[in-house]
Amino acid sequence: MRETNLQTKKSTSESNSTNTAVLMINLGTPDAPNTPEVRTYLRELLSSDRVLDINPFLRWLLLNIFILPFRPKKTAKAYKNIWLEGGSPLMVYSQKLKKALTEQFAVENIHVELAMQCGEPSIKNALDRLRVKGYSRIIVLPMYPQYASSTFGGAIEDLYREILKDWNMPQLQIVPPFFSDSLFIEAWAKVGLPYLDHEPDHVLFSFHGLPLRHLKKSDISGNWCRNNKECCLKLTNQNKYCYSAQCYETSKLMAERLNLGAENWSVSFQSRFGREEWVKPYTEPHLEELAERGVKRVVVFCPSFVADCLETLEEIGIQAAEHFRKCGGEELILVPSLNDHPEWIKSLTSIIRKQLSC
Repeated sequence: MRETNLQTKKSTSESNSTNTAVLMINLGTPDAPNTPEVRTYLRELLSSDRVLDINPFLRWLLLNIFILPFRPKKTAKAYKNIWLEGGSPLMVYSQKLKKALTEQFAVENIHVELAMQCGEPSIKNALDRLRVKGYSRIIVLPMYPQYASSTFGGAIEDLYREILKDWNMPQLQIVPPFFSDSLFIEAWAKVGLPYLDHEPDHVLFSFHGLPLRHLKKSDISGNWCRNNKECCLKLTNQNKYCYSAQCYETSKLMAERLNLGAENWSVSFQSRFGREEWVKPYTEPHLEELAERGVKRVVVFCPSFVADCLETLEEIGIQAAEHFRKCGGEELILVPSLNDHPEWIKSLTSIIRKQLSC
């Protein structure tokens, strides 16, 4: 009887897995490091009312008069500095990760699909492929460790916009932000520990920034956010949706796993865009302060990214490193992102398997 039950359970599991797909979603990338392709990419990215959450008419003016005529050329030049033979680093590493996960789930016959919010492969085309193959259960994996409405929230909105067109609605399971998952922290530790062997003076955790108004809008209590890091240092029920608080939680857990003393690490935010105030401290001014304090060698982690991209390789690895040296520092070492590191593949496989068992 027990054997029959086990066989039935196994048969049911196998039946469920053959109807299951995993959909990885990331932000996207230009098709080429040229001004026209970058302009197309930026137009799609910045047209989102979750990214530029302002009056639609003002957003149109800002995009078409102040941003798109000028910024694409500069951004294209930056992309050329990091472009790989197979395309942008984000796309190359995302494809490698997809291939690795496909191999991990081959036995269960679980399909893995990659989609980008901007550009190709688009969410629409990825869902079309899943529809044709008849997958009725989709495990959705936004590749954003911390929650932000402009990234994680935007990915889910874009997904629902397409799914709602279906007559036959698939079962969706959204993998929540994994900013504090021990598997995510352990993957970063395995990637980063070798870079600490030579005992740098300081370790910096640099996260993608957000406008302060985004933090304020995520305050479900309406009176918790004080626009300073003091309200972000501890994760509570009041600030559980706060991107900054989640970043500090990630940093704290990583620092503990890396055996860093409290005085040997700090947090900053990069990629500021426009003139309004964003969450502080900003990365480059913070690096300047570290240099003024006598810090000569700094190691930088970028834990809001799971794949190397323009913001890690060019903004930190090139621009910030140069700025640090100009300010008196001697060496800035960028820790590679998780990319397709074996430990990340192992960790992500486990994160997905948790959802399969639900």
